[in-house]
Amino acid sequence: MTIRVPLNAIAKHVGVSDFQAELLPQDKLNVIKSLRKDFGKAVMLGDGVNDAPALAAATVGVAVGGAGTDTALETADIALMGDDLRKLPFTIKLSRKALEIIKQNISFSIGIKLLALLLVIPGWLTLWIAIFADMGATLLVTINSLRLLRVQD
Repeated sequence: MTIRVPLNAIAKHVGVSDFQAELLPQDKLNVIKSLRKDFGKAVMLGDGVNDAPALAAATVGVAVGGAGTDTALETADIALMGDDLRKLPFTIKLSRKALEIIKQNISFSIGIKLLALLLVIPGWLTLWIAIFADMGATLLVTINSLRLLRVQD
């Protein structure tokens, strides 16, 4: 047995004062464009083919549900494989932490390469030391990346 809850009741329950439902794909796209024009940024959540244009036009498109169409999943910036939107804040937190670690790893790698370049000029860096330094840098970058496993919901 399926229970249908009116969308306005759901919106009221979660504190949303303005919402639109039952829109055609072009109407969804126009709403997203209008929101981007008025506010600069807009997030679109969708799960079907008719959501793809609006997902693409949004600042951040979120495909919801593993049963979503391939078009929605490919168009969206984020794909939530379940229907639980409570995971969205964790996804954002994890993404920010990943970006921070990526920047650290790139900075460290470039720093090691510059140091190696400076040590090659006077002849202080031999081939074997360079190989060990490169392998060590790779291991450190990998270990640093493993910190993402500690990010909790």
